[in-house]
Amino acid sequence: MYAVIRTGGKQYKVKVGDLIDVEKLGGDDGASLELEPLLVVDDDGNVTSAAGDLAKAKVTASVVDQHRGKKIRVFTYKNKSRQRSTMGHRQSLTRLKVETIDLGARKRAARTSKAKQDKQEEEG
Repeated sequence: MYAVIRTGGKQYKVKVGDLIDVEKLGGDDGASLELEPLLVVDDDGNVTSAAGDLAKAKVTASVVDQHRGKKIRVFTYKNKSRQRSTMGHRQSLTRLKVETIDLGARKRAARTSKAKQDKQEEEG
């Protein structure tokens, strides 16, 4: 099962147990965060993308640590005018570990009742 989540203006495809680096989020080490998924695909290959179903879905992640990314050098210049400028940037990042992907109780109940109906039709 995997989910596509959005945080910090970017989208990430995550599975349970994944470690991801996202733009800095509030929270101490070990804190638990709930992220809202944009799309969920379960083990059977069923895709959940309807807004009503995703309102019940939750992706839970815990904060592993806060750190800073690799330094990026930015160099600009204008030809024939001796204008040069060098700048650097380091992004503050939060490392998250994905704990659970939950579709919500109603979705599971609907799926199990449908499976029961299919079994009854096969038997009858």
